[in-house]
Amino acid sequence: MESGSGELRAAALHWLVTVDCDTKVAGVKRLRENWQKGDITLDAVATLHPVLPVPGRPQRPQLVSPLNVKHRSMRTPEGRAALIHALAHIEFNAINLALDAIWRFAHMPPAFYSDWLRVAAEEAHHFTLLSAHLQTLGFSYGDFDAHNSLWEMAEKTKGDVLARIALVPRIYEARGLDAVPMMRAKLLQAGDAAVAGILDIIMHEEIGHVAIGNHWYAWLCEQRGLAPITTFQTLVQNYEAPPLRGPYNQAARRQAGFTEEEMRLFYP
Repeated sequence: MESGSGELRAAALHWLVTVDCDTKVAGVKRLRENWQKGDITLDAVATLHPVLPVPGRPQRPQLVSPLNVKHRSMRTPEGRAALIHALAHIEFNAINLALDAIWRFAHMPPAFYSDWLRVAAEEAHHFTLLSAHLQTLGFSYGDFDAHNSLWEMAEKTKGDVLARIALVPRIYEARGLDAVPMMRAKLLQAGDAAVAGILDIIMHEEIGHVAIGNHWYAWLCEQRGLAPITTFQTLVQNYEAPPLRGPYNQAARRQAGFTEEEMRLFYP
């Protein structure tokens, strides 16, 4: 299957199980271009079955417990590269997460699939930028260990689109809104102005990605007749989501569509 064409959800699954990073990134970008041109169909009701492991990922980086990810000093080039590698790994996971949402969850409106394809393509661009910058420092994606906690939550929530949207974009991805400005400041202080510019691009687009998560969470709650606040609290407890910790980037979270009630209760 040449999966820059054909049917969107099947193509998303094709690129999700693709192992090679560069091939996956190029395929996702091409898929979105062809979707925007109207060359891709959508079957929102098909039941799809992967025949290869989900997600497709290269043999490296080695995945370890978050507690076993080695912390390095930002004063060294290796330490700065390790931080950029960690960011690249997050973006690679985010590509897979967006593709997974497209193929896995049937019976959603066309805009749902279009939104997550946009996210996948933008995350692919972020990965490309960070991976290329890593190479200017003498390292490549895969050179450092990484952890898999983001995908572990994706596995937990694979049976319910509401749980997936409530917990992955609105907790894990939203954490980036809090963390990126601090990481940018550290890297800029260490003399890496180029990566600071990359993080500006990422920050701007991640606000949009979290906003997509907030939009579809509210939509799903409305469709199911659920109260968003209490439903979120229940899902956090039932799926053992990580505890929320500040400081929070309140301005960015408001831009991303968190309500004032949520800000008051969860992100003071």
